[in-house]
Amino acid sequence: MDDWIEALAEARRRGEPCVLVTLVDERGSTPRNRGTKMLVTAERAVNTIGGGHLEFQALAIAREMLQQGDATLRLERFPLAARLGQCCGGTTSVLFEPLIPPRPQIALFGAGHVGRALVNILATLPCRVRWVDGRAAEFPAAMPPGVQQEICDEPLEIVDAMPPGSYFIVMTHDHALDLALAERILRRGDAGYFGLIGSLTKRKRFEYKLGQRGISEQAVATMRCPLGLPDVKGKLPAEIAVAVAGEIIACYGRGGQG
Repeated sequence: MDDWIEALAEARRRGEPCVLVTLVDERGSTPRNRGTKMLVTAERAVNTIGGGHLEFQALAIAREMLQQGDATLRLERFPLAARLGQCCGGTTSVLFEPLIPPRPQIALFGAGHVGRALVNILATLPCRVRWVDGRAAEFPAAMPPGVQQEICDEPLEIVDAMPPGSYFIVMTHDHALDLALAERILRRGDAGYFGLIGSLTKRKRFEYKLGQRGISEQAVATMRCPLGLPDVKGKLPAEIAVAVAGEIIACYGRGGQG
């Protein structure tokens, strides 16, 4: 039963995350032999590792990994006895191999007009977004899928909590806050992308102030300001959002470090 091979190829073409579940060891009586595989996506499972509670638990583990974006191999041992609701009496070990395309982790600071326009585009992309603002009233009543709302008076803590290689987009209502966030992001030195909304005049002002705070010219040079694809013109929130989203797509398309 090699249907999982075709399903895996199709998932890879679509960039769909999946988990390959393999029986890697068997002792005593087991419902399937070593090497049996099952491919699990968020919506379906292809092939079987024997059914029953063993398969039920394996599906639950695989889908939890998909939901959490867990890319770490996992090995679980299952005794096929009364506790698992199966009467085979043997034991089997199951390898969970996540095949999850990398998804950029994005921290978007600012829930103003541009932030609201941008987050609706980011929600349609293969990324995870933490949307940060201290003003609860600025957020919409319902969050787009894949977007985590952060009503936060201490946004610098969000910067510190993001994993290495994260993308940072700063477009708050407060220039002083923008500067504090820029300093914190650049001190990390490991952003996959850092974009700051503003003009060339704002950039020059920030370059000077960041230099006074000990941020090197090399670090400041990684800051995208003005941000967004330069060929996308216009000052409407939707136009700026499209330009920024295009730059994000270009960045993760070439592996970050944009």
